[in-house]
Amino acid sequence: MDEEYDLFVIGAGMAGTTAANKCAARGWRVGIVDALPYGGTCALRGCDPKKILRRGAEVIDAANLMRDKGITEDRLSIDWPALMRHKRGFTDGVPQGMEDELTGNGVEIFHGTAWFTGPNLLSINGREHHAKRFLIATGARPRTLTFPGHEHLIDSADFLDLDSLPQKIVFIGGGFISFEFAHIAARAGVECVIIDHGERPLKEFDADLVKNLIHRSEQVGIQVLSNTTLTHVRGTATGLEVTGEKDGKTLTLGADLAVHGAGRTANLETLNLEAANITSGPRGVTVSGHLQSTTNPAVFAAGDAADTPGKPLTPVAVFEGKIAASNMLKGITTVPDYTGVPTTVFTIPELNRVGVLEQEARDGGVDIVVETNDTSGWYSNYRVGETTASTKIIIDKTTNKILGAHLLGPGYAELINIFALAIKLGLTSKQLKSMTATYPSIGSDLGSML
Repeated sequence: MDEEYDLFVIGAGMAGTTAANKCAARGWRVGIVDALPYGGTCALRGCDPKKILRRGAEVIDAANLMRDKGITEDRLSIDWPALMRHKRGFTDGVPQGMEDELTGNGVEIFHGTAWFTGPNLLSINGREHHAKRFLIATGARPRTLTFPGHEHLIDSADFLDLDSLPQKIVFIGGGFISFEFAHIAARAGVECVIIDHGERPLKEFDADLVKNLIHRSEQVGIQVLSNTTLTHVRGTATGLEVTGEKDGKTLTLGADLAVHGAGRTANLETLNLEAANITSGPRGVTVSGHLQSTTNPAVFAAGDAADTPGKPLTPVAVFEGKIAASNMLKGITTVPDYTGVPTTVFTIPELNRVGVLEQEARDGGVDIVVETNDTSGWYSNYRVGETTASTKIIIDKTTNKILGAHLLGPGYAELINIFALAIKLGLTSKQLKSMTATYPSIGSDLGSML
């Protein structure tokens, strides 16, 4: 057994590496381990590579929108292998860069599967390590599916590493992954179908804006099947046969590929948490508000591996990692502030949310003003030829403070950050409208949205 560590981090994604670097900088002896290449889901298998691939789709869509408006898009197409090389030009260097940063800060790095053998003992590749504290930051994994033929599906990481695209893809689940990937693949000429078992997809977003996004998705050839229960997937001589039930009738689809986009769960199954008296559930390690395990005081958790009020987003993982590190270093109990954290579905155009939904505000008894706008005809969207864009802003009628903002439109992923800051700082609609924005820009539309 090695000399005792001050902190051992399990998981080398953004939450884990943030905490490891912070604690090592304060002179602690820190170890970190991951069974996968260092960098985590976002940098290697999620947000970053996804948005690089989306760039190809953006160019195709932008050209299509400007057809007959000065642009001829004849023969413009996505070269998928070349686009994938562009993506790998970013992702290939991430693991070594992450390891160099950690070792440069004095963190000891390990590769392999880790599991607890006691409250303060961690085994890696058969060797035990003792630590005063642990941070579990193992992220999330695709939710286990049990229907017959589930083994035929690929997951999001597989999709982001495809060397070529087939002619038809079925996406299982109506969340971020399915919509974002379908919008990329459709612009590459793929026939895409999204199967969702619920009444409507993207339930965490404004229902009116989701309806508009579905219409836009259908315009580019994406078929969205709601209220559809998948029953089985079968391999055939030519691909896959995906079978489900919709409105009491059997529905069968042929496909070349099926992608699992039906949710994710905390990645904890190999950690042997029971040996360390660590309780957990589907949402992650059971923690108090300040991210410490409720059953083992030596353990903290952050990011998608922690059961917190935070959304499963990279920025949330980063600030939870920072706060967990500060709490351990200083022996304090700071609780993360999740106010004003925006989230985006990077479809084309993108769908955004920050703060409360309209119904949430009404259910909470708040007297609200709802400012809705069809912005498809506004100058900033007319300029690029976009015909689907809308906004909904929720304002407290008594205080005039912004409570929620919901935006669907090109470039609105940048604009949502201003609303996020307004909610974070408790700004009023009047204060936001007092801003003088550079013109003509998307930001200059903000005042009119209010």
